[in-house]
Amino acid sequence: MVSKAREMMDKQVRVSGRITAIRGHGKLFFMDLRDESGKIQLLISKAVVGDEQFELVGLLDQGDFIETGGSVAKTTAGEISIKVDSLAILSKSLRPLPDSWYGFKNIEERYRKRYVDFLMNPESKRVIELRSKIVSEVRKLLEDEGFIEVETPTLQPIYGGANARPFETYYNALKRDFFLKISDELYLKRLIIGGFEKVYEIDHDFRNEGIDTTHNPEFTMMECYWAYADYNDMMTLTERLYSNIAKKVLGTTKVKYLGHEIDLKAPWQRMSMKEALKKYLKVDVDDLSDQKLKEELKKRGIDEGKRGGVFNRGLSIFALFELVEESLIAPVFITDFPKETTSLCKLHRNNEDLIERFEPYIAGQEVGNAYTELNDPALQRHFFEEEAKAKAGGDKNTHPIDEDFLTAMEYGMPPTGGLGLGIDRMVMVITGTDSIRDVIAFPTLKDKK
Repeated sequence: MVSKAREMMDKQVRVSGRITAIRGHGKLFFMDLRDESGKIQLLISKAVVGDEQFELVGLLDQGDFIETGGSVAKTTAGEISIKVDSLAILSKSLRPLPDSWYGFKNIEERYRKRYVDFLMNPESKRVIELRSKIVSEVRKLLEDEGFIEVETPTLQPIYGGANARPFETYYNALKRDFFLKISDELYLKRLIIGGFEKVYEIDHDFRNEGIDTTHNPEFTMMECYWAYADYNDMMTLTERLYSNIAKKVLGTTKVKYLGHEIDLKAPWQRMSMKEALKKYLKVDVDDLSDQKLKEELKKRGIDEGKRGGVFNRGLSIFALFELVEESLIAPVFITDFPKETTSLCKLHRNNEDLIERFEPYIAGQEVGNAYTELNDPALQRHFFEEEAKAKAGGDKNTHPIDEDFLTAMEYGMPPTGGLGLGIDRMVMVITGTDSIRDVIAFPTLKDKK
């Protein structure tokens, strides 16, 4: 390794790496050699390496991989260098690297040629390295809390667990359609029913939706389920994950994200959706009839929330709340959603028009979703049937009835708290990255024009 070679002054070393710069002429050349650990200068003299090996120098270009040996010393300019006495070409670069002075800055080219982006832009590589550390720390914290990691099917005969359109495929051997999973939820809940009390999965989910700075159709989600817990416990767990992981990875809970100074330190603020509407829009939805709510939506240029083509009060309140999101800068949990926003959450213990659901927000961005999970199989069937009616009415984001999951629930499901956190968005927040494409090694891209 280059970093070790730099510490071995006056000793013989042998290192391999990529040439990143070539200088010199005549019988003396200087080259910069880099591997993942760092950079070192090579001093190549014809008098030392001999005619045959010096001929190789004329064949070398920036980007080539070589192996070299020699003694470590400082030049008169004080730079640590290897006085080369032998060298060999390991691999030839057939395409020239971008000019190191002008760099590799074109956004589209950076995403299409990520291998070059990582070579030329250290910050791009650093974000992916930090992502690895963040995921590792998520696993450590959950496992220290007693959660076990499991794997659920990626190809599923019935999709569910979220309101999203799936990617479809055909399973030739079984002669039927299958779907790439849009969520891990229903299978992880089967494990809770099966006697596992703390489970989690970090895996790719797939949603057939648009691409923008916060959405990629293939993304990484952490979902965990905890028997005998509720959404209050999951709020505490969310705070700990974000604040502890930032501290471990960055050494501080303070980050810069989307132009804001954010402190991820627990505890975070808690605010119901109705409270948020009062605070930021000056609207008390409890004082609005359905007609007044429709008028409020129209005044603000928002489409009514509908289910199966029919006005739905709960979904309309949620549509109004979307205007609030950009105001939620400091970490905050928005709690107590209208019951129509999901079919998988337990009704609120104090108000059956609401559910025990929260979403955490940071710098105006939603970064997760969590419930006190519904564990009443009869009520779950009713909610699924309502979704099926909406799907028949043209709502493509609802999911079909999963009879096997309902059967599993009928064997008994303990009270459970569930949490889903987008890993890509967590990496964006902690690394201060504005676009989801920068935190995914190879993001999904449109065809090149």
